Amino acid sequence: MFIDVSSLKKSYISGAVVNEVLKEIGMELDEGEIGVILGPSGSGKSTLMNIIGGIDRGDSGRVIVDGVEINNLNNDQLTDYRREQIGFVFQFYNLVPNLTVGENIEVVSNISKSPLNVDEVLAAVQMQDKKHRFPRELSGGEQQRVSIARAIVKNPKLLLCDEPTGALDYQTSRSILKLLQQVNKKYGTTILMITHNAAIAAMANRIFKLRNGEIVEAALNQATVPAERIEW
Repeated sequence: MFIDVSSLKKSYISGAVVNEVLKEIGMELDEGEIGVILGPSGSGKSTLMNIIGGIDRGDSGRVIVDGVEINNLNNDQLTDYRREQIGFVFQFYNLVPNLTVGENIEVVSNISKSPLNVDEVLAAVQMQDKKHRFPRELSGGEQQRVSIARAIVKNPKLLLCDEPTGALDYQTSRSILKLLQQVNKKYGTTILMITHNAAIAAMANRIFKLRNGEIVEAALNQATVPAERIEW
């Protein structure tokens, strides 16, 4: 099992108030699969993804990614884990505005141990003709393609996507989801995506429904749907 989470708890304390965000979470995802975490705002989706990505820490429980129990890593080891193993794609693209498309990707490539070729990645996301453009010259969908290229150029084992289509229109969203499926197949990248859009679950191998900090349903898709056929 590539991702193995068990009995994961996370709370935040504000004064005398304890807010339990994650309550005894358990989930598994095999290498090379696409997983989708569904749930409304405030259900704990982002907190769960941040812990798996090494941005945050659980209070208790076990989080194993590719054989490494990441909740036992110190801060320096967590930094290495994020840099070497994880690619992040967010709802808002976080591109450096004064760098070109190519430079935004090269910045990440230069700090990676085994990066992919920048031009190959640009071709994979169909942005090779925009290599010398600046983010302000791109549409939202194009900027999201660049953010995906930036995430995969480091050749991560795990790609974490936080509402990657949340700021996009319907047609552009389907295009981005199709691209993520292509990345999964081309590079064998394990992908874990969080979303509130239940229709996206059709493209996933495994679906986890999160409500009030608990996984209320976990399902295995026997047959996934191509992203271009997803409708909502």
